[in-house]
Amino acid sequence: MNELALENQLCFPLYAASKEIIKHYKGLLDPLDLTYTQYLVMLVLWEQGTMTVKELGEVLCLDSGTLTPVLKKLETKDYLSRVRKQEDERSLNVSLTDKGRRLHDSAKSIPTKVKDFLPLSPDELVELHRLTTKMLQHFQETD
Repeated sequence: MNELALENQLCFPLYAASKEIIKHYKGLLDPLDLTYTQYLVMLVLWEQGTMTVKELGEVLCLDSGTLTPVLKKLETKDYLSRVRKQEDERSLNVSLTDKGRRLHDSAKSIPTKVKDFLPLSPDELVELHRLTTKMLQHFQETD
């Protein structure tokens, strides 16, 4: 077996499949005026509520250099607000605005539409999620 053949690389199908899935998301997110990364931020805030930028970055595996411009753009769209914590000026709280909370209803159908797009059975989707989550947890533990 040729170890360096593209077809033998685990990373390539993960990369290419991820790219295709994100491309599909684009069509679903354009009407909401969200990019994929902005959507991920909104998902976390819809679920968790107010968080610090640091906490949000940890959940999304994004550094502040990547996350800050995303948050600024969402703030410009009036989907969220960023406010410095009084007890620690270095820390920023991120909260949904009313407009950001209302966007939740418009996004409810997106996960089902993505699952329908994928050529996997419900059991395969569960297994794929389990395996990719296992890898991600390992990477986070070894950082």
